[in-house]
Amino acid sequence: MVSSVYIRPLLALLVMAAIIGIAVVVFRNGSQEPKPVPLANQQLPQNIDIALKKARFSEIKDGLLEWELIAERAEYDKTGETAYLKVVRMEFQKTPTQGAITVTADNGEYFSARKDIFLKGNVHVVTEEGARFDTESITYVGAIAQFTTKVPVVFRQERMQLTAIGMDLGVKSQKAHFKSAVAASVVMN
Repeated sequence: MVSSVYIRPLLALLVMAAIIGIAVVVFRNGSQEPKPVPLANQQLPQNIDIALKKARFSEIKDGLLEWELIAERAEYDKTGETAYLKVVRMEFQKTPTQGAITVTADNGEYFSARKDIFLKGNVHVVTEEGARFDTESITYVGAIAQFTTKVPVVFRQERMQLTAIGMDLGVKSQKAHFKSAVAASVVMN
């Protein structure tokens, strides 16, 4: 028979060993950081230096916000002068004389040195007054605050629809100049 003198220290030793074992398991498993995704899955094209999600660009003149551009993804080339954009939304602020303008496109390129923006793929330019311009590609020329395109464009407002090839649209004046003959139609109610 085992003496009671040995049972108490043996039980104390077993309890201490169990506590230390539990502490080691909790420390090893509880403090693990998530494993990083291997870089092979995130490799950028060779001409791209950095890629951002939910990128936001803006132009401020005389202390006022002129426009803001939001892209779901932006990839900068190695020179840092061009950003390649995906799922683009560009908003021009309302002025005392003109309403706001919203532009959406599938893709774009932002040239930071010139402040020019090339948009392509399902481009829609919509004014606050309800005018809508649809085209496949358009360029915003920052120096003169003007949109320009050389491809077919469809203009719609209320019941009127115009189709032409090429257009200039001043952001501040919100006047459009079509570069070819215009085909017009009016929808009758």
